[in-house]
Amino acid sequence: QVQLVESGGGLVQPGGSLRLSCVTHGTLIYIWDMGWFRQAPGKQRELVASITRTNSTNYSDSVRGRFTISKDTAKNTVYLQMSNLEFEDTAVYYCNANYISTNHWGQGTQVTVSS
Repeated sequence: QVQLVESGGGLVQPGGSLRLSCVTHGTLIYIWDMGWFRQAPGKQRELVASITRTNSTNYSDSVRGRFTISKDTAKNTVYLQMSNLEFEDTAVYYCNANYISTNHWGQGTQVTVSS
């Protein structure tokens, strides 16, 4: 059974940094395209960053230059380093693993940017 477990969320001031982690269980991370999504209250879930099986990365316009996605296949973990956080980054962040038509989601971790 595939499980994704996120951690690292919390409360941070504008301009601050956080690093989210997503550990995968029951599978090997290198076979999946991995992504971080977020959902703010009243808004649709949106893709923030992704990293493919071949390590190609992609970012939404709103986070490009501030967020960095990476993975450690030895630890079966994908990371999202978030810097220069803004109020608009407040959301629940979800980890996703995708392979063709199969998707797995984590339970989400809350990130709140507030002064």
